[in-house]
Amino acid sequence: MQPNLQMTDAMTEQHVKFRSAEFFTSASKVSECPDDIGAEVAFAGRSNAGKSSAINTLTRNPRLARTSKTPGRTQLLNFFNLNLEQCRLVDLPGYGYAKVPMAMQLNWRKHLNQYLEVRQSLAGLVLVMDIRHPLKEFDRMIIDWCIASDLPLHLLLTKADKLKKNGIMNAKTEVIKGLPEHPQGLITMQSFSASKGEGIADLERQLVHWLKPVEEDLPDAEPESE
Repeated sequence: MQPNLQMTDAMTEQHVKFRSAEFFTSASKVSECPDDIGAEVAFAGRSNAGKSSAINTLTRNPRLARTSKTPGRTQLLNFFNLNLEQCRLVDLPGYGYAKVPMAMQLNWRKHLNQYLEVRQSLAGLVLVMDIRHPLKEFDRMIIDWCIASDLPLHLLLTKADKLKKNGIMNAKTEVIKGLPEHPQGLITMQSFSASKGEGIADLERQLVHWLKPVEEDLPDAEPESE
């Protein structure tokens, strides 16, 4: 899937500023989503994986994405505008919390599948996983879908502060071993700690690459000869 990049001249001249993120709208189904133009990056993850905390840390706004004491209750797709025209972040509903009724879980899954299937402006997906408990059923479903759809995927291994350096390296190795076969470069991965603020720069670079692929791929200008 290729993003529907109808970008303005102003968009290519500016830089993405994640601190500028502001809540735009919520949607309970795909038909309620904003116009499918520009480029957006979606965050998906199981309940309690640290998805909302990751978004809040990225944007330096602890109140942007709501963190609930009752995981799995958010049923909406939440859209946040960035400083560049038609650039967005999307917080997808958390999934897999055992106390949520099965009918509600199935409803979330239905709308999530629809969003992933039809959203042309989706430039990439960040899959948030607790580094101590990665590659659960939901995670594998998302990974398989991204590979089948050729959608760039970034694995964000959160709560890295809970492990020591060797533990982080071992966890990354196990995730790599557990991934299905996929095209080179389609899946990227990093560790992240919202509480320590570690990994923000790496996440920003990945998102900028997706949101502004044309600008990021341009070579640096040659210095003028004297």
